[in-house]
Formats: sequence, C-alpha cells, structure tokens
Amino acid sequence: MDRKIKKKLSALDPRFRKKIEELFESMSESVSMLYEVATHDEKTGLYNNKFFETLLDMEIEKAKRGQQKLSMIIIDIDFFKKVNDKYGHMKADELLKKLADVIRKNVRKSDIAARFGGEEFIILLPETDLEKAKSFSLKLRRLVHADKTLKKHKLTVSGGVTQFRTKEDSKKKFKERVDKALYNAKSIGRDKFVAVK
Repeated sequence: MDRKIKKKLSALDPRFRKKIEELFESMSESVSMLYEVATHDEKTGLYNNKFFETLLDMEIEKAKRGQQKLSMIIIDIDFFKKVNDKYGHMKADELLKKLADVIRKNVRKSDIAARFGGEEFIILLPETDLEKAKSFSLKLRRLVHADKTLKKHKLTVSGGVTQFRTKEDSKKKFKERVDKALYNAKSIGRDKFVAVK
C-alpha cells in the first residue's frame, strides 16, 4: 500500500481503518493471482504462449531498434504420445513439469521460456547470437540426458534454433524458421537440435 493511502487511512476510525487495510491486502493478493493465471502455464509454471507472444513482440522491437542479437529455440519432446500411452496422463504431466524445471533452472534471467503447446517449449534469448544459442541448445540436450527422472523414462527432445535477422525479418518469418529447424531435427532422427540461419 502506498504512503498517500496509508496517510489518508490513518485519519479514519481504527476499526474501520483495519477493515479497509484488510480489503486492500486481499485485493493485492487477488491481483497477483490473476497476473499469475493470465501469464503462466498451470502445468509447468513457465510463461504461457499468449504472454510469450506479447514478450516476443517487445523483444523484436528492441532488436530492431538497437540492432541487438535475438535468438529463439523451440523444443519438442520426442514421441510424447508414446510416453502418454505407456505411463498415463499424470506421469506425462509430471515429465512435462520436470522438463520445464530443467529449462527454468538453466535459462538466464533475461531469457524468456514458455510452454508453446502440448509438449513444445520455446525460449527467447535476447542479446544472443546464433552460435551462443546453438551452444545453449546443446547444453539443454545434455541436461535432459543427465536428469535422472527424464533418463529413467527415456525422454529425449528435438529442437530448432534460429536468430532474428534485424533488417529484413518479421515475427512470422522468425517463427517459421525456428519451426522449420525443429522439423529438420525430427526428420533426421530426433534427439537433435538443428540451427537455421
């Protein structure tokens, strides 16, 4: 609660003031909960796709204006339908959450990680060129292989990596390119990351 409101409340009857303070506290908690629900995926805790799109627009504008590097990685769990069929939806959800935890723990504070769709995740890497993005994608692949829970369930991921082309690029082209890179990774055998310039 800000100082001006506190000052105005101090002039009120103490019993009435306490009720208003409780109301403000309750409203503040509700706003925080609404923000969380509106911007985050409930299963993984990462940003949801809708909020990611808003952040993507902002980062593209920053990259265009400041001539900054901007890269994107898309990740898809290999044969996730088989995981669902073999272990059931609850275990599959647990594995989604585990993969999200691996991603969350390894992105930088400036990076933006989101659940893109069913078993797809997307990471935006501001101020990062293609080479650094490729290195990070390989690190993620190694971390997925090293995680005990994911390894136990033979979970692997494929991914696409690309960099925003500042002058002639658009959001649509940027996303199509990273999607094409993912498709290429899957077509050459999965459990790989492919970069497209």
